[in-house]
Amino acid sequence: MNKAHFLFLLLSITLFSCKNEEVAPIRTTTGKINSISVVVDDQLWNGEIGDSIRNKFASPVLGLPQEEPLFNINQYSSKLLEGFITDSRNIIVVKKEDVNKFEIITDQYASPQNVFHISGRTAADILSILEKQSPSIVATIRQTEIEESQKEIGKEVINPKIIENKFHIDINIPADYKYMLHEHSFLWLKKEIVSGSSSLLIYQVPLYDVVNKNNMITNIISMRDSIGKLYIHGKEPDTDMITEEAYSPYFFKIRLAGKTAYEMRGTWELKNDFMTGPFINYLIIDDEYSRALVLEGFCYSPSKEKRDVMHELEAIIKSVSIIKRRN
Repeated sequence: MNKAHFLFLLLSITLFSCKNEEVAPIRTTTGKINSISVVVDDQLWNGEIGDSIRNKFASPVLGLPQEEPLFNINQYSSKLLEGFITDSRNIIVVKKEDVNKFEIITDQYASPQNVFHISGRTAADILSILEKQSPSIVATIRQTEIEESQKEIGKEVINPKIIENKFHIDINIPADYKYMLHEHSFLWLKKEIVSGSSSLLIYQVPLYDVVNKNNMITNIISMRDSIGKLYIHGKEPDTDMITEEAYSPYFFKIRLAGKTAYEMRGTWELKNDFMTGPFINYLIIDDEYSRALVLEGFCYSPSKEKRDVMHELEAIIKSVSIIKRRN
């Protein structure tokens, strides 16, 4: 065999070997929404470290009428970090090791996936890392779960033209939501669920109605109560939907659809009635269209947990984008 033929054969073998060694397609994560797999040995889980993990990741969700955990936690021994556990979207691995470390690895075993590695020389070191990093861990997991829900929502959505023409927005709303009320600057969409219903409101008000005053919280509560009086009532007279007066709602300034927005979470009730439930309200300051754009989700589910229903409504609302005004 001459030199040229030998080099050609060697190159062919190398290319064939490389092709066979291509990385197999990464697996897709599975599991229920808002769940975390915590990989930590029982000795640590049954002590202060386990208490800290439960307090930080299973704390009550803000704005729900009954306590429900932020995430469902499933604990496994470190010996079991294989098989179905590695299909989880969110994994927290906690170990005692010779070095203090916090690391996030994206799509380590499957996709989409967050694997948070926490190690420390002592229990106190691990607790310190948990204290410092838990806000960013929660934020990362919540964003991943919102995006995962939006993928499911986007598979079959209602015709967007009515909403696009009325409000100049794009938003993915599942096809099982039906129009309940269709007014000039107001839409009410509703979906029947096993234990009740979930609703989505879209409306707009002039900017000066909410912005050019002193207290944004009071302004938004007043605004949503006036909307309830106009459009949302019980079966009996004088049973309008209002913001529950017994508890102050949670209030945050955020960014949504690339604009300044205000998020409010709390409880609604029907005046002079017993119906009640959670709501989440987003008010977007939209200078381009000289308006405050409002998107609100609320549900009525008296006999069931409400966290995941409200999570879906949040995912729907956060899919919104504002269509630029044509010149």
